[in-house]
Amino acid sequence: MAFFHYEKNVKDIEYYEILENLMERWEYETVEFKEAKSNYDTDKIGRYFSALSNEANLKQQQYGWLIFGVSERDKIKHVVGTAYKQGEQSLLEKFKYEISRDITNGMTFYEIKEIFPIVNGKRLRVLMFKVPAAATGIPTDWRTNYYERSGESLVPLKQYKIDAIRSQERKDWSKQVIEVATIDNLDKTAINLAREKYKEKMNQEHISKEVDEMTDEEFLTKVKLLIGGKVTNAGMLLLGSADYDYLMTSAPSIMWRLYGADGSDKDYEIFKIPFINVVDKVFSKVRNLTYRYMPNQLTLFPMETEQYNSWLIRELLNNCIAHTNYQLGGRIYVNEFEDKIKFTNPGDFIPQKIENVLEVSYNPPFYRNQLLAESMVVFHMIDTATLGIRRAFNIQKAKYFPMPDYNISSGTQVEVTVYGKILDDNYMHILYDHQDLDLQTVFLLDRVQKGLSLDKADVDKLRAAKLVEGRITSLFLSASASKSMDDSAGYIKNKGFNDKYYKDLIVEYLKKYHKAKRRDIKLLLWEKLPDSLSDKQKENKIHNILTAMKKSNIIQLDSDNQQISNWILK
Repeated sequence: MAFFHYEKNVKDIEYYEILENLMERWEYETVEFKEAKSNYDTDKIGRYFSALSNEANLKQQQYGWLIFGVSERDKIKHVVGTAYKQGEQSLLEKFKYEISRDITNGMTFYEIKEIFPIVNGKRLRVLMFKVPAAATGIPTDWRTNYYERSGESLVPLKQYKIDAIRSQERKDWSKQVIEVATIDNLDKTAINLAREKYKEKMNQEHISKEVDEMTDEEFLTKVKLLIGGKVTNAGMLLLGSADYDYLMTSAPSIMWRLYGADGSDKDYEIFKIPFINVVDKVFSKVRNLTYRYMPNQLTLFPMETEQYNSWLIRELLNNCIAHTNYQLGGRIYVNEFEDKIKFTNPGDFIPQKIENVLEVSYNPPFYRNQLLAESMVVFHMIDTATLGIRRAFNIQKAKYFPMPDYNISSGTQVEVTVYGKILDDNYMHILYDHQDLDLQTVFLLDRVQKGLSLDKADVDKLRAAKLVEGRITSLFLSASASKSMDDSAGYIKNKGFNDKYYKDLIVEYLKKYHKAKRRDIKLLLWEKLPDSLSDKQKENKIHNILTAMKKSNIIQLDSDNQQISNWILK
């Protein structure tokens, strides 16, 4: 039965196919259709999230669906369209965050997909909310209450269902065997590489001799990748032949994509098992250009470095491999842009927030894939006890580059962004001249340069060290924090900087915050103007700088009403 039509080359065609399938024959308890023509109660959406998530878990599904823009009136499903959260894509992203604040462990929708099926010649908007199943052993709540579906109604989750979820055993997916897989389904070259990596890691002559005398089956049994002669998921993932990846429930893969400056796809490649040597293959695709920059304000000689440290890229990609939730069936992505690389893998972030990992004493509560992680350690692929992430941050710090960004807001995937360029010169200068700063302080400075919010206590800490200036809602890094300026501080305090310095400050401020009232510009420049000027002369100086920038078509006012107008970039 055709519920709607769509063009066969339409973007996200698979979601049109999924919608057709949902409307025709999907299991009732794990999908809910709503008209939601204009608005819908957030509290009710949260209760549906809880119910669909719990039902998906109990039915051993990976996710459920909440669909807006489809009516079930008179027991007949038909597309009617919805205007819920219509407009900027940011509205849906913001809504995902809002939902996560009241859901178990900050979970939220895998994604919210906007599609436009055609009914009677009209494009109608449909929203598809993909709801993750409750985690093993943990029912999903909404505002501390658990829900389930009961016919057309939402009701409290029955106690026996709560007990059923809570009694679920957390199984190590990577240790489970693939009943039909044997050593003949593994890649011989990958096995030989595993032997060499193992000997390299152990670094003891008697162990190397012992490994050399073992058969492949004995060696793989020793490292637990074979159990009772059967291949584990970890063994197939690391050493399996790509010809037999179909033996796994969901064949894992890694996709590298290259994007141009305009966001267009320029190139891509998909990598399959074995994963023991996949990182080098992916890294060979990355354009690791030489980057030149001036880390010190007074030096005449630039510093040169590769955009990306090879160890860092390998560690982060291997972390994706080790910690992916393969039961979700997703793919690992390596998205390369002109100035950054984004790594994305399915699964939640076990430490909950990156600040925890940066603590020197942090220990992870558990590993998602214990056997896989242990195997990757003995094969010299990853570091242990999260030291790899701390080292990655320290590598960026040593280059005076921005810290890696961890986006874990969805609760169902982890996205890590590594930058290959400087974002804010003041950040670079501060790190160069204050190399004893601890990693937590550098992390806070990095949030300031990226315009991210900070707690008041963290802002007070940076203010006390004279590393930031401005109001708590519009902080910026202090140019005067650099030691390299100390010798000339007295001279600058009396003579001041040239006008270009002040104009550049204003431009950078407007790039970051998009607009500024005159009092904001005054706050930005006042302490940097020479002490030899009176308050009146400073006022005139700021007025003259703004007037000159306006005449040069650099900035303009966004309103003729001076009481409410803001300066903006032209």
